[in-house]
Formats: sequence, structure tokens, C-alpha cells
Amino acid sequence: MKGCLKPEAAKAKSDSGNFLSDIISISDFTRAYIEKALDEAGRMEKASRESKAKMLVNTIVASLFFEPSTRTRLSFETAAQNLGARVIGFADAGATSTQKGESLSDTIHMVERYADIIVMRHFIEGAARRAAEVSRVPVINAGDGSNQHPSQTLVDLYTIRKSFGKIDGIRIVMAGDLKYGRTVHSLMYALSRFSGVTVYLVSPESLRMPRHIIEDTKATLRIHETSNLEKFLPEADILYATRIQKERFPDEIEYRKVKNAYIVTPQVLAKGKRGLKVMHPLPRVNEVSPEVDETGAALYFEQAGNGIPVREALLFLMLAGKMKGGSA
Repeated sequence: MKGCLKPEAAKAKSDSGNFLSDIISISDFTRAYIEKALDEAGRMEKASRESKAKMLVNTIVASLFFEPSTRTRLSFETAAQNLGARVIGFADAGATSTQKGESLSDTIHMVERYADIIVMRHFIEGAARRAAEVSRVPVINAGDGSNQHPSQTLVDLYTIRKSFGKIDGIRIVMAGDLKYGRTVHSLMYALSRFSGVTVYLVSPESLRMPRHIIEDTKATLRIHETSNLEKFLPEADILYATRIQKERFPDEIEYRKVKNAYIVTPQVLAKGKRGLKVMHPLPRVNEVSPEVDETGAALYFEQAGNGIPVREALLFLMLAGKMKGGSA
């Protein structure tokens, strides 16, 4: 089922005042907010489990996943438990009252009375924005359709900064499904907050990055487009591979035409610059060969692990005030 509740806002919030009341779009983040979140994640990663165990004691995190997830759901729930919070929610919307016709707004109005914060993944674009509009407690967008995935983007940026010591000036190839890939959509907006970043967009013609995202970010990003995976590898620091998402295609015939468009192998990586790293939001199908796992280029499992300190940081920064608009 495809749909859209409301177009995404592309306006960043002010650097002044408290941390964000909701995390819906990476476009709401200024560079200062991004760096605050990454710095806090670094502190969380270094902190002992004992020192974190009471940070969010007596708080409840609602984990509402209307769409399948492994890494995002488990890392948010692990992060919450590491900080002493309790977790309620569901991973199968088929077992909820939405199957009886309950609206998203009614679901949120109900859950806000049970929890201090809502982490939600939904298959409809704009669902997270709608949830935030009606909720009295903070909402974190854990992915809404093919729109955005802001917490994954912060994980990606944290991984880049840990590996390269910086984000400014990075050169990154984004390859695969750039049309439906919410992780690359969010990453484009986030990278546009930094300086001197070059992005090489590699995709089949039918899966190109949406034009409005390129228009929104071209003032600060150096953007190149191609269908040739190997063309810019000699210049890139990172190859960010994405899965061709069968579930997003309205026509399976169209999916079959492009499903094997790019396959990253050690032989492909050998054509890149020395030190080239491979990132992937996962899950993968066949776009990154398992042989890449054993090379020094693979960053994707470390990237997945970084989800815990980053999401610990987000939960702490948002829940420290205990309510929307509270100081962090």
C-alpha cells in the first residue's frame, strides 16, 4: 500500500533553545543540532552500562512499527533498555486495532497516554509528521515510506565521522535505489549542512534521486549523476550501497529490470581509491557480495552497531525534559 499524508517540510529549525521536540525529518536539523547529537552519541558509546542504566528510569518508550524492521527497532529498544526505560509497542500492525479500522490519529492519541515518547515506523509518507502534529509526547520517525529516516542518517554520519575523523569535504558515492531509498534522501539533506561535500549519484535511469532533493541541496553539495558504478570510485572515500526495494515498486516487471543493476564485489572495489569504505543501511540482498565482508572496506556491520549509541543519545536528549519543549 502506497500513500502520502502530507508533503515533507524542508525548513531547518533554529540553533537556539532546546533540542528538537520531535525528530521527523533530517531537514529539521541544523548543523549544530547534528553535531550535538553526534557528540552525545560519542559520550554514550564511551560510558559504562552501569552509568547509563538510570538515565531514563521510570520512563516508557512506545515502539510502534507498522512496517518490518530489524536493526532500527532492535537498536531503539536496546538503547531504551540500556538507559533504564521500559518499552511497550508492537512489531506487527496486523495484531493491532488498525486492522479494525482505527485511524493513525486515534492510535497516537491512545499511545500518548501510555508512554513518554513514541518511536514510529510507517509505510505511508508523512505519517510521522501527522503523528507529531497530534501527539502530546515526542515522536521519532523511524522511517516513513520512501520519504525519510532521520535516525539512520545520524547513524550514518556518526559512522563517517568515526572512520574519517570528519564529515566536511567527504566524497561519497550513493548507489542503487535512489528514488525510493529513504536513507539516501535523508543523507543528502544532512550532508548539505556540511561544507565541501561531493556526492556521486549512481542509479538506473528509473531510480534516480528525486529532482526536488537535488534542487534543495545543490547550493551546498557538489553533485554528479551517472549510471556507471565504477566511474567515480577512484575519487570517492565512501561507497554507500542501497538495496533495490522490491516492496516499493508498483510494478514487479519494473523491479525485475533493475534488481541486479549493481553488485559490489572485491573486484569492483579494487578499481576504487585506496582506503575506500563501503556502507549500507541493511538489509542487503545481493548488491554487496559477502566476500566484501572480509575486506578492510566493509563498514556496514559497524554502522549497524553504531545505531545503539546514536539512538541512546536521541532518546536521552529528547526525554531529559520529560515533555515536548522541555529542556534537554
